[in-house]
Amino acid sequence: MSADKAQRRRRRSSSLMYTEPPESLEHISDQAALPNLNSQWVNAKGAWVIHFVLIALLKIIFDIVPHISQETSWTLVNISYMAGSFLMFHWVRGVPFEFNSGAYDNLNMWEQIDSGDQYTPAKKFLLTVPILLFLISTHYTHYDLIYFTINFMATLAVVVPKLPALHRMRLAIFNPEPDEDN
Repeated sequence: MSADKAQRRRRRSSSLMYTEPPESLEHISDQAALPNLNSQWVNAKGAWVIHFVLIALLKIIFDIVPHISQETSWTLVNISYMAGSFLMFHWVRGVPFEFNSGAYDNLNMWEQIDSGDQYTPAKKFLLTVPILLFLISTHYTHYDLIYFTINFMATLAVVVPKLPALHRMRLAIFNPEPDEDN
């Protein structure tokens, strides 16, 4: 049995949560060899503005659709932004283009940003935007219990995975079994 396989923590099929094992020395050296362009964009000029542009575009699109109330429009904006954010930062693992030889295949983008450091300006911003959008959507839905619950659940689905206590934690129902051959 190779050293890499020995380091992996086997999990039973009934486990709902598991911790992604630490990176191997080979992966760490691969990560240090080349810059991670996949996650460095969050610190680029204008990268933070795109979140507000996307939210504004979503609001315009949902306002154009006839017979959608302002409450429903804000809730749809919130759900759409949260779904896209979850997909981009917490669901997809690795790098979408191959230039790091698989060095980041076990990490999602949230774990790749700022080399996994917590409480950096970029991570604080990316944590603040969903919370602010939740507060805005709650205000414009006039604190209706149904809309509040929907918006709150969508926000929780994006904010909770960003917490440091859940760093490298995976839900087994959302992630495939780890590849035993690699």
